[in-house]
Amino acid sequence: MTEPRPSDLVKDDLPDVDAPTMTALPTEDEVLEAMKDVVDPELMVNVVDLGLVYGVQLDDEGNCTVDMTLTSPTCPLTDKIEYDTKYVLDGLVNSVTINWVWLPPWTLEMITEDGREQLRAIGYNL
Repeated sequence: MTEPRPSDLVKDDLPDVDAPTMTALPTEDEVLEAMKDVVDPELMVNVVDLGLVYGVQLDDEGNCTVDMTLTSPTCPLTDKIEYDTKYVLDGLVNSVTINWVWLPPWTLEMITEDGREQLRAIGYNL
């Protein structure tokens, strides 16, 4: 029988570095609020107020799936929007999956009143 090592006898309250950093499961509203920091690089308005976020699903483990569209299926900045989404949700959720959807197609009617005000402020006539 081997004797315990001195480090085995020390008890500490240090956090487990491999444990998830989330303390509570986020809500859909918290995810949407965080996503207001994701700005469409062409229109300079956040994706939530532009109406590009069609839905948010959260599972019991804090994984998030975002149903999102773009103003155009040929948008050259898809990677930027995807990167920014994952960046702003890092630490709020365990993982992010973006489900790019094209139906229904995005229209100007999907922009919130806040989004319309932001677009008017930069010169768009809505």
